[in-house]
Amino acid sequence: MSDPKVKDFDELTSFLGDYGLFQILIIVQLSLAAIPSGYMGVIVVFVSDTPEYHCKESIDSSRNGTDVEQRSWIGPDSCSRYKVNGSWTQTAGLSNDTDQCVDGWVFSTEIYSSTVVSEWDLVCEHAWKVPFSTSLFFVGVLIGSLISGPFSDRFGRKPVFFFTMVLQSVTALIQAASVSWVMFCVLNCLKGLGQVSNYGTSLILGSEMLGPSARIKFSLLAQGVCYGIGYALLPLFAYFIRGWRMLLVASAIPGLIYIPMWWVIPESPRWLLQKGRVDEAELVIRNAAKRNRVPVPEVIFRAGQCLELMKDKGEEEMTHTYLDLVRTPNMRNITILGVFIWMSVAMVYFGLSLNTSNLNGNVYLNCFISAAIDIVVTVATGLLVNRAPRPTLLFCMLILCGIMLLLIQLVPEDMLVMVQVFTLVGKVGVAGAYVFLFVFVTELMPTVVRNMGLGITTTAAFAGSIMSPYVIYMGVYSRVLPYIIFGTVCLMAAAAGLFLPDTRNSKLPDLISQARPIRSCFCCCPEKTAAVQSDTTGDCRERNNRSPC
Repeated sequence: MSDPKVKDFDELTSFLGDYGLFQILIIVQLSLAAIPSGYMGVIVVFVSDTPEYHCKESIDSSRNGTDVEQRSWIGPDSCSRYKVNGSWTQTAGLSNDTDQCVDGWVFSTEIYSSTVVSEWDLVCEHAWKVPFSTSLFFVGVLIGSLISGPFSDRFGRKPVFFFTMVLQSVTALIQAASVSWVMFCVLNCLKGLGQVSNYGTSLILGSEMLGPSARIKFSLLAQGVCYGIGYALLPLFAYFIRGWRMLLVASAIPGLIYIPMWWVIPESPRWLLQKGRVDEAELVIRNAAKRNRVPVPEVIFRAGQCLELMKDKGEEEMTHTYLDLVRTPNMRNITILGVFIWMSVAMVYFGLSLNTSNLNGNVYLNCFISAAIDIVVTVATGLLVNRAPRPTLLFCMLILCGIMLLLIQLVPEDMLVMVQVFTLVGKVGVAGAYVFLFVFVTELMPTVVRNMGLGITTTAAFAGSIMSPYVIYMGVYSRVLPYIIFGTVCLMAAAAGLFLPDTRNSKLPDLISQARPIRSCFCCCPEKTAAVQSDTTGDCRERNNRSPC
């Protein structure tokens, strides 16, 4: 039986306040780290774009003309050319027979001075290498989302956060000096590993140092908006830096400039307490109180008051693994629902994003508009997140997306504008859900396995993103089939989200025994489970009053 005097971390550090100088600095410093992560994942749009191209003329030809005229007489398409009978000074000219582009290709420099495609002739029979190199980035993302959790849970949030910041910046810098496509691909995989690990660990580090109110503003508004700003800065820099090598060099600079923040950002006091390093945790809190100019108790973490934060009886000196995510009924339910919902949301989100990238128009403007939409959705989600129960908000976002996408099958084929409107509105809903899940899952997972829990669910998300191109490809057989699949998946995820417990204005769980039970009938919790966990999750009746059946 828990001691009624036992307090949790939020209660013991409540004297710090919510928005003192310490909290503001943490929010600003960690949010700025999201800017490089915002553009690292989409920089491939410009680095690996394919300019217009055509076969080089045969060395025997000497005909002049405009670029358009040359393409028309050199060959029937960009991957072949007419065979030359004699030279252009002879009357024979071209034959009707075609040949491969044995002399290479000529790439347009109207938009880019160079890309990896023009650098290594990744066109025609080698065109598969472009999406393959991009997929390797997401392979790195998958690996990073799996290993960053255990590493940060064991070695600390701060070391992993700064190591991955260095990793994604240095790999981008070395990638700019790639001498082959293979070298470029390997570094792309490492960059993906660093990018997702850095963003996820910074989210955990900030969430564990801030109170419930500031935590939401940091996770959604501050970090989410800075991520979008990084995305929006990409087309601006790419417009002025038209070569892929210098663009990668420029992308590495902000991350390298950030490294001196090591001496400013502290380690998570929650993690320090979990490791029994009470003196170091107290030092972090005392320094925070000094910056906030508030009085500090003589002893912050008393042994009898922070049993839930330190090595408890049932979890003393215990090394946690991924099996702990499914070992108990509450953790198993949360993990399974989290994996399914995040995989579904990511598949739809990236599917719609990849689909909109095929729109005609200026590539720089299209990229900026896409980033602006994400920023607006992030701000709107941040403003709504504390005004409704978490499961209800997630349900509304996904229902909006699902209905909009399913309505597309009713739109006549000649009303393309209406299809774009429905797709855009659906994208708004699923983009909000994608951002919101980072906060929701963070609040559901206990401290001892939080990074592993976030890692396994984000891994599922990126596995879902790998499936999205194949769903889009089904549009070859039916224009509305991809939208039907995406819409149905959204509705299924919306229904599953209603079973998750509401974490609004709740304290972060620290131990596995504090994991909240899922809701039955979408609002109530089992009496037995609630009774066992009454000290950590609150009374069921109180939660039912907040969310009545």
